[in-house]
Amino acid sequence: MGLPDWLSIKPASTAKYNSIKEQINSSGLHTVCSEAHCPNASECWSGGTATFMILGDLCTRGCRFCAVHKNARGSIVDKDEPEKLAKIVKEWGLSYVVITSVCRDDLDDEGSSHFAECVKAIKSINKNTLVEVLIPDFSGKSEYLQKILDSKPDVLGHNVETVKRLSAIIRDKRASYSKSLEVLSKSKILDKNIRTKSAMMLGIGETEEEVMESMRDLRNANVDFLAIGQYLRPSKSHIEVLEYVTPEKFSRLQKYGQSIEFKYVAAGPLVRSSYRAGEFFIGSIIKNKATF
Repeated sequence: MGLPDWLSIKPASTAKYNSIKEQINSSGLHTVCSEAHCPNASECWSGGTATFMILGDLCTRGCRFCAVHKNARGSIVDKDEPEKLAKIVKEWGLSYVVITSVCRDDLDDEGSSHFAECVKAIKSINKNTLVEVLIPDFSGKSEYLQKILDSKPDVLGHNVETVKRLSAIIRDKRASYSKSLEVLSKSKILDKNIRTKSAMMLGIGETEEEVMESMRDLRNANVDFLAIGQYLRPSKSHIEVLEYVTPEKFSRLQKYGQSIEFKYVAAGPLVRSSYRAGEFFIGSIIKNKATF
C-alpha cells in the first residue's frame, strides 16, 4: 500500500537543523524525533524545537507499534542527564520543551525520580521555559506520579495510543487502556492546576465511532489537549497500516473534539503527540494565563 499524497514529507536540511543534530549526537542525549522515526523531525529541528527522551534508549516494554529498541533491562541511567538536558535547552534558547522517556520497569521507582530531576534542572536555569512531560504509566502508582507533579511541569501528557478495543492487541501487556485513563484522571486529582494531554494514532483498524468514544473517555478524565495522527509502520516487524486516514476524517475528528470541549485538538496525518503546532498553541494559553 503506497503512501498517499497527503503523507509526503518534504525533507529539510538547514544550518539550524544540522547544528542541532550534531549537538544531540555529541551530547549523548536522545530525542524521540530520531528514536521513534518522527516524520516531523526536520520541520521541528529547523524551527529549534525537539522532544527529548531520557533514561536511555532501551524500553522494557514491547508495544507492537513502537520503533524504540526493547530489552528486559534498560540502559545505565546517566546521573548527569538532568544537567546536560538543562544546558542544551539553554544553548538552543528553547521556550517550550517536551521530555519523555522509555519505560523503565527495571528501576525501583520506574525512573520517576530521574524524570522529576530533569524537569527541575531545566526550570532552575531556564526560568521562562515551559516544560511538558510525556510520561509512561508508572504502573499507575500515585507516589511515582506525585514525584512528577511535584517537579512542576506545565503540561503532563500520557498517551492512550489507540481505541479501547485495540489497546490490548498493540500495547505491552503491562499497559492498559483503563490504566492510561486512570493516570490522566489521577493527575488532575493530585494537582488540580495541571494541564493534561493525550494522543492517539489512527490507521490500525479502529472505526471513527470508536475514536469518538475514546475522545469522550479522555474528556471524562478531564484531559485538556489531544493530538491525533496517522500511524506509520517503522518496519516490517511492527503492526501493519490498515488505512491511510484522509485529511477530511481528521478534520471531522478535530471538530468533534472541539464540540466536546477539549481546550485544543491537533488532528492530521503527520500530527504526533508533541507536534510543534500544538506546543505553540498550548504555550500561548499558559503564558497568557487563560482560564479554562
